[in-house]
Amino acid sequence: MSEPAPLFSPLKPKTTEPRLWTGETFIADPWRVLADDAPFPIGGHAIVSLPRWREEQATLAALGVPIGIIVQSSETIDVETDDLARLSVVALVFPKFTDGRAYSAARRLRENGYAGEIRATGDVLLDQLPLMLRAGFSTFEITNVATIRALDAAPLPAVSRVYQAGAEATDHGWRSRRGARSGGTAMTGTARSPSRLSREL
Repeated sequence: MSEPAPLFSPLKPKTTEPRLWTGETFIADPWRVLADDAPFPIGGHAIVSLPRWREEQATLAALGVPIGIIVQSSETIDVETDDLARLSVVALVFPKFTDGRAYSAARRLRENGYAGEIRATGDVLLDQLPLMLRAGFSTFEITNVATIRALDAAPLPAVSRVYQAGAEATDHGWRSRRGARSGGTAMTGTARSPSRLSREL
């Protein structure tokens, strides 16, 4: 006997055009994502795929204009060969909010000295933002309508109690977890957070 069909389809969260949040406010996004076969703009400010960056790295780097990469959750950045110092932005994709691989990627980037913009894109929700900030993310491309409304209405509450130092920004730049283990400072406020992702961080 086949399974009975559900009476109602699951509700999908409302989404809208992406808006870029900086951790404090929404701003106009100066960057655009290029298809692999699209010509690179003269003025730069384009984000290309990791495979394209690896294939055209010398050519694109020689242009001397701002460039970024977008990294899927199934891809791994090589800090030795991917020439991170030339990248102004690294966008890490969250295919769904329960996928925590981008947290680890952001933390590794900060621990290896990357000081540029790390952008969260994909399924980015309000409850994740405090953890993303602690992992080293600096900007957030948000399409979830409820999250945008909440951030427009009030500042983001911070994590009230933490058990490990994060890679969030300090007055002296980005702090790695390794360098902060002995003297990490807790953030104040309250926020809900997925327990699995809390354990990962």
